[in-house]
Amino acid sequence: MKFTKDEIRASMLLYAVTDRMWLKDGERLTDVCRKVLENGATFLQIREKDLDADTFTAEAQELQELCARYHVPFVVNDSVEIALEIGADGVHVGQTDIQGRDIRALIGEDKILGISAGTVEQAVAAERAGADYIGVGAVFTTSTKKNARCLTMEQIREIRDSVSIPVVAIGGISADNLMELAGSQVDGIAVVSAIFGADDPGQATAELLKKTREMVRHG
Repeated sequence: MKFTKDEIRASMLLYAVTDRMWLKDGERLTDVCRKVLENGATFLQIREKDLDADTFTAEAQELQELCARYHVPFVVNDSVEIALEIGADGVHVGQTDIQGRDIRALIGEDKILGISAGTVEQAVAAERAGADYIGVGAVFTTSTKKNARCLTMEQIREIRDSVSIPVVAIGGISADNLMELAGSQVDGIAVVSAIFGADDPGQATAELLKKTREMVRHG
């Protein structure tokens, strides 16, 4: 599925990143993601570091088909090969992945390319590499990347001002602290545990969506 630039920008509002470590007994990731999409998640990334390639591919295929039914963009973390194999909407990669490797050329012009950045220089490099959006963080202390350095509001705004493509904030964001991003001018938030670690991921998604809309309106 091809998304326009405007659709990609709008989809940054509430960006959900999977983490199967939070699954309860008997739960399937696809079923949890269905609840998340039903309650307003606007973008979904599969990020499963500990799955073998075959299981990852099968799970990613299920999620791609699910997201297509909701017309929500779906990207694969890191693996360009799996993203292309299953026909994902795109891929999200880190700074090291764009060193000496033309990811845009590999995936083609119609696929979504997201790149992580933590500095103005990295953000500019990501846009030059063909990114459709940038994931900026960590904005708060996060359990998924314990050594990540937290960015200040000023640094986030500087990154936002340095590029013309959408910027989504990531790292330790929850319903309790996301309003602290008001005024940062980010296009939305990306969350892991705030959704998948919640007792009710669907309800958590609905609450985050409401608060994120308010945060973006303020800034």
